[in-house]
Amino acid sequence: IPALVFLLSLFGAVIQKTKASCPQCPENASCVNNTYCTCDPGYTSGSGQKLFTFPLEICKDINECQPPFSVYCGVNAACQNVEGSFYCHCVPGYKLRSGDAQFKGSSENTCQDATSSETTQGGKQLQKIVDNFELLLTNQTLLRTGERQEISSRATSILQDVESSVLETALRTPEQKVQKIQNSTVAVETRVITDNCSEERQTFNLNVQMNSMDIRCRDIIQGDPQGPSAVAFISYSSLGNIINATFFEEMNGKDRLYLNSQVVSAAIGPKRNVSLSTPVMLTFQHVKINPRSKKVFCVYWESTEQGGQWSRDGCFLISMNKSHTTCNSTHLSSFAVLMALTSQEEDPMLTVITYVGLSLSLLCLLLAALTFLLCKAIQNTSTSLHLQLSLCLFLAHLLFLMGIDQTEPKVLCAIIAGALHYLYLAAFTWMLLEGLHLFLTARNLTVANYSSINRLMKWVMFPVGYGCPAVIVAISAASRCWLHLDQGFIWGFLGPVCAIFSVNLIFFLLVFWILKRKLSSLNSEVSTIQNTRMLTFKATAQLFILGCTWCLGFLQVGPAARVMAYLFTIINSLQGFFIFLVYCLLSQQVQKQYQKWFREMIKSKSESETYTLSSKVGPDSKPSEVRQVKRKY
Repeated sequence: IPALVFLLSLFGAVIQKTKASCPQCPENASCVNNTYCTCDPGYTSGSGQKLFTFPLEICKDINECQPPFSVYCGVNAACQNVEGSFYCHCVPGYKLRSGDAQFKGSSENTCQDATSSETTQGGKQLQKIVDNFELLLTNQTLLRTGERQEISSRATSILQDVESSVLETALRTPEQKVQKIQNSTVAVETRVITDNCSEERQTFNLNVQMNSMDIRCRDIIQGDPQGPSAVAFISYSSLGNIINATFFEEMNGKDRLYLNSQVVSAAIGPKRNVSLSTPVMLTFQHVKINPRSKKVFCVYWESTEQGGQWSRDGCFLISMNKSHTTCNSTHLSSFAVLMALTSQEEDPMLTVITYVGLSLSLLCLLLAALTFLLCKAIQNTSTSLHLQLSLCLFLAHLLFLMGIDQTEPKVLCAIIAGALHYLYLAAFTWMLLEGLHLFLTARNLTVANYSSINRLMKWVMFPVGYGCPAVIVAISAASRCWLHLDQGFIWGFLGPVCAIFSVNLIFFLLVFWILKRKLSSLNSEVSTIQNTRMLTFKATAQLFILGCTWCLGFLQVGPAARVMAYLFTIINSLQGFFIFLVYCLLSQQVQKQYQKWFREMIKSKSESETYTLSSKVGPDSKPSEVRQVKRKY
């Protein structure tokens, strides 16, 4: 018992010492579980990690009032960031029911007109307009099922009606300088100017649903007004699904265009002048973050005889990042951002390397396949595997050269994509079978009869080599998409390739381990061991050729992407050449067969010439005629 008490005391001392060993945490951070540091609420680490141990890490303030946090404080309220926190406050002309100056969240706090204890009449009217629009959009089946011209005409009418109603409501209550109303489908902010722009270069910023507009005060009042002027900024959360990218006037089949922002409207009144002396600045939050979008269009909704369409006239791109796009426009209307999914810009040199390398590979793969078929001395299970691999690569490379640019019609494009998917997957599957056959051969080195292995491979290789890729491609086809990055279908190809490469690596490591054990116990001159060593070298070389190619494809990121792209293209385009080199030109049996075929060709040609010469020179020919025929042949 005393010993147990001593041990418990010692264990407690160790625990206390461990507790005291918390890492030195930076400012605005605290220790977690005596092991890690974490930033206090309202702060985030510079590395983005929630838990960290790096002593030089810093915790910086989170701006909850800006994207991606963007706290919504409610109607007629604004967000204010402070160190380590934030608060909401009512905009000028409004106050809380409780009388407090600050609050957090909008569920229990409402900013009301400072001159009234109830919601103002103007706010009620704006809310009614917003609710009516939501009801219209929900029940309007024409917008989703009608003809193109009917949809665009109806959308144009809705946009114009909402703008007019919002401006009229704001001008009827000029004492409410700022109003904000929103629901699930539309958000509105209005601002009324009654002081004739007291500041010379005054600019107003209106912000709804993470979209904003900067407009000069002078452009709102339009000269010398006789009464109040108003500006309205409206954001529609779901209207873009109806008047989408198909209404773009420059729509073409090369780029896949899509609307990547909410539709917003900007209007001024009572003078509905749409032209501005100074361009208005519009900032859109992206609906979908997609760095592959290299073509960006700032567009506005143009009313036409056919109803309406998206147009770029007078709209210009200023800047863009992953989350926002900034545009300016010389006129007011309804605006949006269109983006095009574009592939990586083509490098002419890479194209030349691809076509030259693949052409050479096609020739080498054809020669290799003929060699495997005609050379009797090397025909076995391993050669059958080589033959099927060569045929799959030959057909895949040939189809790639002939059909990679055939993107129209879509049916033909889908057929080519499916065929390429199948052929390249089949090639990698035959690589897996090569690895399996190599492993089984090495494991059974002590067995004199290899018939069991051959029977197993003959039963397995064709159903697996051509059946498994067919199942994967069929699943992709059932999903109506091949190698679609956004939906994750690219893993219908990369997944099996990575799995096959990993399994083959395991096979080769096991083979090397088995050979090491055998070589240490047997005479190094044993022919079986030598043949297996050669087979291991060739298969390893082939695995490196195919596997390394796709690994380089995975590494095409960052500063080294261009170098990796060239290595990927060169090695990949020369696969057929390397297969012909390793399995044909470096094989002694094939070399002897080539020499035999060459001697037979020379002999056949010599006999043909002798026969031709004898037919031309008869027994009664003169010596001069014989000399003339000999010189000719």
